[in-house]
Amino acid sequence: MRRTFVLMMVLLISTACGAFAPTLSYNPWEVVSLPIDATVSDISFISNDSLHGWLVGNHSSLLETFDGGKSWELRELALDEQDYRFTSVSFSEQEGWITGKPSILLHTADGGKSWSRIALSARLPGSPNTVVAVGPQSAEMTTDVGAIYRTTDGGKTWKALVEQAVGVLRNIARSADGKYVAVSARGNFYSTWEPGQTAWTPHNRNRSRRVQNMGFTQDDRLWMLSRGGSLQFSEPDQPEEWGEPQNPQVAVSVGLLDLTYRTPEEVWLAGGSGNLLCSLDGGKTWQKTKQLRVSHLISTRSSLLSLEQGFIGQKGTLLRYTGPQRSAEAQPTHST
Repeated sequence: MRRTFVLMMVLLISTACGAFAPTLSYNPWEVVSLPIDATVSDISFISNDSLHGWLVGNHSSLLETFDGGKSWELRELALDEQDYRFTSVSFSEQEGWITGKPSILLHTADGGKSWSRIALSARLPGSPNTVVAVGPQSAEMTTDVGAIYRTTDGGKTWKALVEQAVGVLRNIARSADGKYVAVSARGNFYSTWEPGQTAWTPHNRNRSRRVQNMGFTQDDRLWMLSRGGSLQFSEPDQPEEWGEPQNPQVAVSVGLLDLTYRTPEEVWLAGGSGNLLCSLDGGKTWQKTKQLRVSHLISTRSSLLSLEQGFIGQKGTLLRYTGPQRSAEAQPTHST
């Protein structure tokens, strides 16, 4: 009986070890210290200057870089004494936008040398949540209840793109060609919207597990993270048809929180307890990165820069992508 018990334990341990994701052979991230102890939420680089960028976060945090994100300087804004949580920043050439909570919208036309506050209607459904600069004097803004607005005159006037908000959201994402996907606050369902539609299209989740987060792949499909560490990709042009679920880290009980693409083939995935995984084949197989513990992925919004730059945000710390050419031994290690 003792021998049988030992053999069973060996088999169990061997099976569990095989269920862990393999380790990536290199560490492509370097640690960038920030001058604040804040949680960062978004980053954007000026589209005609890959070295000049802006970073936003809670506690009214606004930081600027002139060296591609290697170092950051804190910028103070002449606002009221309210403690704002800046949620989104986006630039198109020298024109930039920032949203935050409590309701605030900022605009610059000179690369951030000066920022002006744009008045928002008291009847705005929800608080500004995301903003995307889409051209000269033009931007799209969403709220945390799923309203979508567009301006073409630098924020003087806004046109509602949907007739009704979708409800309190867990998260919302926009594709490169202007489509949106939003997850309900409880993860019970998700909704999609395309340019030209006047209302959101609701979709039931395809499994019993609640939806954690959703977004768009670089070939215009949807990805979905569900409770329990499950990942799925939709079929092309079929937002309600999904491929088989996969569990990138089967032997780990923590969930998956966020996903982002650096290239069509290189995908990064963040899980609970700061686990970070990478796929080099478009999400078919996954490898775990050693000695990195993060929970939120942020990346440059410009499609031109996203092929070269990537960032991962954590409280008081920023990880900057340096590429696979540097060996793990040459990389600084970091654990939070």
